[in-house]
Amino acid sequence: MATVVSPPSQDRGSPAAGSQAPAGEPSPGAGPPPAAAPDGHPCATCGAPMAPGQDWCLQCGAGAPGSVGSRDWRPWAIALGATAVLLLGAAAAAYAALKKEPKHAAVTTATVAQATPPPATTPVPTPAPVPAAPAVKVPPIATTPSIPTKAVAPPVTTPVTPAAPSGGTNGGETKASGQPAEKPQPKPILLDTDAASTYNPYAYPESSFGDPSLTIDGDTSTGWSAQVNPATAPAMAEGVVIDLKSAKKLSAVKLVTTTPGITLQLYGSDAKTLPASITDESWIPISRSLTLEKRRARITLKDQTKPLRFVTVWISGAPASAAGTPESPGRVTLNEIELFRAS
Repeated sequence: MATVVSPPSQDRGSPAAGSQAPAGEPSPGAGPPPAAAPDGHPCATCGAPMAPGQDWCLQCGAGAPGSVGSRDWRPWAIALGATAVLLLGAAAAAYAALKKEPKHAAVTTATVAQATPPPATTPVPTPAPVPAAPAVKVPPIATTPSIPTKAVAPPVTTPVTPAAPSGGTNGGETKASGQPAEKPQPKPILLDTDAASTYNPYAYPESSFGDPSLTIDGDTSTGWSAQVNPATAPAMAEGVVIDLKSAKKLSAVKLVTTTPGITLQLYGSDAKTLPASITDESWIPISRSLTLEKRRARITLKDQTKPLRFVTVWISGAPASAAGTPESPGRVTLNEIELFRAS
């Protein structure tokens, strides 16, 4: 059994060093103890006086012995706060989940609505118009006979080719052969070799004129010429007359000249003899007065119903290039004259 050793007793009047001073006496060097309130008690933590029934120290906040505040409440407050935070977080997550659910449902519904419209109306009843197929058989039948018909066309061009050389005979104009699609041009009237003569009613010197028969020889490189009088240039008053020997209806006259720019007019007469003057009443104008701008000209007659025996190409003016000078007079030339019957 253990033996309890009691401490040595000390004299109350002289306490040892390091020992506590007796109650009611202040320890050396310490301040005076706090005065306790009547019927009160000091704070167990800081020693401040507390009134009777006071549960909390006004100095340090510690609870009085035996009260609720004497226990440590901080751990409980922290635990309660953490629990409240967890509960609030769980509530927020649940609310967020509930808020998202209607959106997913709305998306799925929209997709279903878009999926329904597709090919509900796409059944292909269009093959019904296939009855057009029998009509395809008809065109080949129509095209087959048309091929031989077109093949017959080439022989039509064959008769046109001989027409070109015939238009150039007897000094004919080459422009007439340039129209293969038209009918061949009529040939000019075949004239006697003495049918052409110089018409000189004002009795100019014979040396002023060339040979008129060269106007009906079919050679465009030769021709009749007339001298231009420098005193009266560019005016002239002479020409070439054709005697048909008998009255004939005429449609046109062709002229070829190497001096384009001459002014002339055609006259006709059905008199028995050649009129002596161009002003004779038996002469009738069968064309208007015109200036030949080119080397070749076909003149259509105004009246093709009246038979004529004499036709005169009357020259009334020379071009400026053929006026000449008194020392070297100029000349105008008619290379070919052709007459054509009226149809």
